[in-house]
Amino acid sequence: MALTRRRFLQLTGSACAGVAIGGLGFDLSPIEAHARQFKLEHARESKTICPYCSVGCGAIVHTRLEGDRRTLNIEGDPDHVINQGALCSKGSGLYQFVENENRLTRPMYRAPYSTEWKTVSWEWALDQIANRIKKTRDAGFIHKNDAGDIVNRVTNLASMVSAALDMRSAGCIKPCCARWAWFISNTRRGCDTAQR
Repeated sequence: MALTRRRFLQLTGSACAGVAIGGLGFDLSPIEAHARQFKLEHARESKTICPYCSVGCGAIVHTRLEGDRRTLNIEGDPDHVINQGALCSKGSGLYQFVENENRLTRPMYRAPYSTEWKTVSWEWALDQIANRIKKTRDAGFIHKNDAGDIVNRVTNLASMVSAALDMRSAGCIKPCCARWAWFISNTRRGCDTAQR
């Protein structure tokens, strides 16, 4: 039997691999044991809703039961009625949103005409937001309409509530916001109307 070039390369490749793995003292058993251990074996599974758009896709979040209790994995929920386990590109990136070392955890402020952002306290940031809402509300507040009826409304503010809320939750928010926002909408509305 003549030894062809192809057969020679097959034999020498197999021999080199065998020597490299077994003959030089490599022990692959720890690697095999680690590969057999399921990453989510000791994790808590929680079901949630994707926070992004108005569709309301279901997701499963796996967190560690011990130690730092950080998120291990986020994936689509195959039992969810809306998405049946599929997630869009934003939903697929939920893990990076939660476990991101570059995520901002403190408010930052850039003054008008400034080129730099500075870290500010939560108290300062919330006071600034409240003061600006109050100033805008006062500038557009209408006590009486043209007919002389008392209306007490604001036409220069609007509120867009979260997509994670359903219409009933948004209905609970509306009376709270009605004192300062005339135009109130819910981004989930598009999904709910499409299902009817």
